[in-house]
Amino acid sequence: MLAFCLQACKPAVTEKPGYFDIKAYFASDTAKLNRLNPLVQKTVTHNGVSETKKIKIDDWGRELDLFIGADINKPALKNSYSVVDNGGFLIYKAKYPELKMRETVIKREGGKVKWILIYNKTKTFLYQTSEKLSYYPDSLYLIEKDQKVRLMGNNHYRIEGVIGK
Repeated sequence: MLAFCLQACKPAVTEKPGYFDIKAYFASDTAKLNRLNPLVQKTVTHNGVSETKKIKIDDWGRELDLFIGADINKPALKNSYSVVDNGGFLIYKAKYPELKMRETVIKREGGKVKWILIYNKTKTFLYQTSEKLSYYPDSLYLIEKDQKVRLMGNNHYRIEGVIGK
């Protein structure tokens, strides 16, 4: 009975993610952007041909899905990344070549995220894709993607969104 009482009095143990919680960060930021509904100057470039429009983004979660997808706090990825945290920069590097998310660099100042860079790479027998994702809260997001597909050639995509105030 005493053991039961002592067990019941223990505070709940909550486990926080082992790495920066990029999924939660972007959930918060996309909710804020959905609420503010800023005007975005969006430029889409495919193999050097560009088109620019000023638009409102209906679903920021979908717009920033590639960033959200770089979440490395999945149980299967535990201990898969080396971590360097010097206070201003937080850097994650993949320990294994088969991991899609190769590197993430987060610049922080005064406890706030100033920018996030994410490097992804996928390589199979049929294609190779590399992505550089850049995010500057409240101002800019940039997605650069190079794709090499056997028998079909190369493609370069660039999406830049300048977030209005």
